Amino acid sequence: MKFAVIRISGKQYKVAEGDVFEVAKTDKPDCDVLLIADGDKVSVGDPLVKGAKVKLEIVEQFKGVKLEIYKFKAKARYRKHIGFRPQLTKLKVLSIS
Repeated sequence: MKFAVIRISGKQYKVAEGDVFEVAKTDKPDCDVLLIADGDKVSVGDPLVKGAKVKLEIVEQFKGVKLEIYKFKAKARYRKHIGFRPQLTKLKVLSIS
């Protein structure tokens, strides 16, 4: 099974060909390839694998699940509520080379 470890905007993801995964909103899916494994053959970068490319395609851009943040301090009459929906991008791995 061929897979790669890539870095997109500071976060790392383990992906294989045909995988669909979600990342923080991005218009241009540029990724750094940190590792490529093809069966027993493994290439580890220092920090990046030279000549390695992972081709990505944007499938969808959407809002994620609403996150609710509550802050509360007892006996101090302090209550705070913040909520937001993160902007996400769904990416599909076309090829690993």
